[in-house]
Amino acid sequence: MPPAESGPPARLRVDAETTLILREAFHKIDANYRTDHYGLYDYARAVMSKIVPLDHFYVGFFHGANRVRYPYGYDSGLFTDPESHIYGPHGQAAWLLKHRQTYRMQYDSGAALHAGVPAGDTRRASADAVTTPLFRRGPDGEPVVFGMMSMQSYEADTFDDNSVRAFEWLADLVARVLTKEAEDLDALRRLPAGVAGTPQLVTADHIVEFLSSRVADVRQRAQDALPSPDPATLREALQRIVTDCQQLQSDLMELTLNIDNGPEERFRSLTAAEQGVAVLLGNDLPNDQIARELGVSLHTVKSHVRGILAKYRMSGRAAVAEDVRKHLAR
Repeated sequence: MPPAESGPPARLRVDAETTLILREAFHKIDANYRTDHYGLYDYARAVMSKIVPLDHFYVGFFHGANRVRYPYGYDSGLFTDPESHIYGPHGQAAWLLKHRQTYRMQYDSGAALHAGVPAGDTRRASADAVTTPLFRRGPDGEPVVFGMMSMQSYEADTFDDNSVRAFEWLADLVARVLTKEAEDLDALRRLPAGVAGTPQLVTADHIVEFLSSRVADVRQRAQDALPSPDPATLREALQRIVTDCQQLQSDLMELTLNIDNGPEERFRSLTAAEQGVAVLLGNDLPNDQIARELGVSLHTVKSHVRGILAKYRMSGRAAVAEDVRKHLAR
């Protein structure tokens, strides 16, 4: 549910055992996972596993006009590779954005769940699912859905009201941890460009440096273990390397959330006809050639170009063409 209005907070209606588990989770998250996103998601899954049996668990974030990036997922005890998907109008993502509340499978007999891209073991359909939106405050102070957290089971009727309330509480805690970090970064970004230590949008150089550093750490761990003749030591080192790689995959997916989304959003703001013209603008074609390519009048092309320039609010045709090329190259 969206963050509550100001006033005394309502007591969470969960049983005594669940209360103890959530209280411990609050203190451990506060002490250990404020900047470790992979660890935060992994621990959240472990917390819910103490409360209710679950087969599949994931965290996803909305990015751009119609994309969800999933940096973390687990299915039947195994890490699932991070993914990115464009969502349609009938799946869970669209449902959460429309209704702004927790989705439970019994609401629509799983219609929204199964309308989206399959998650987890695609050979089996989830028989019960709970997916709750992650909220943060928007520029106008209103709550905005920026992500989702989901738990699913291959057994029907797994999640009762107690586990759903606990899951919503835990998702809200995860969202507040992530929001606080994002707010701190936004404060730094408001400093003048070029100031040392000011984070900017992710570039190819940032990604290369990030990957190089993290891969070097994994390589060093492997090199340190190589001389050991002890199978147990080698097995422990390999498990650490597996975990390091999982965290690297998760962190890399989240890193893409900071990539400039502007080109995609500006292109999607155009009508279908304007998009057709914009693609040819990106090829640096003059208006008369665009008209011939599209089989429309020169007057129509000029009208569309005016509309495109007005929506892009850039310095001129060349700047728009470059922005369109950035979108098409992604």
